[in-house]
Amino acid sequence: MAQLSSSVVNLIDQFSKLPGIGRKSAERLTYHVLRVNKAEALELADSIRAVRENVCYCKSCFNLSETEVCSICLDPKRDQTTLCVVEQPRDLMALEQANSFRGQYHVLLGRIAPLEGIGPENLTIKQLIERVHGGTFKEVIMATNPTVEGDGTALHISNAVADFDVKVTRLARGITTGSILEFTNKEILADALVDRQEF
Repeated sequence: MAQLSSSVVNLIDQFSKLPGIGRKSAERLTYHVLRVNKAEALELADSIRAVRENVCYCKSCFNLSETEVCSICLDPKRDQTTLCVVEQPRDLMALEQANSFRGQYHVLLGRIAPLEGIGPENLTIKQLIERVHGGTFKEVIMATNPTVEGDGTALHISNAVADFDVKVTRLARGITTGSILEFTNKEILADALVDRQEF
């Protein structure tokens, strides 16, 4: 029986570590890389390297950025009194594509999930509280995913900012419980933002 080279086995192993990629999919990706021309394969490798070397978290909101502070935080035309809290940068992008929110964001980089060993200290909640305490925000919109963990995270944050002079709202439940913002269409997201409710 023919043995695969160690380089091929290593690439399959690396692809299979990606979320949602099983062993068979990793093999297909590996064979695709071997099939395309060398320049295309190396462009993929260079893109991965560039992302790891150039992209960081914005020091203010924790969105992905290639500069210390992201373009959203630097935009003077955005509403400085409204802060929308999301779990991941991809949730922020989903809301931006809905084109209905012109305020500031804060990315938690996850959600409280005790069964997975993720507590408030593993997220950017401390930095969020500091922003709300020291900022000009009048409203904090909880746009965590409508899941048990997302709701628990939103409740924890609303309790943490309860003593501040800020209104805490939650996205309207036009978004189905258990769904993910990233996969919600922009019309539903826009309606959820417009019809948000006090938390």
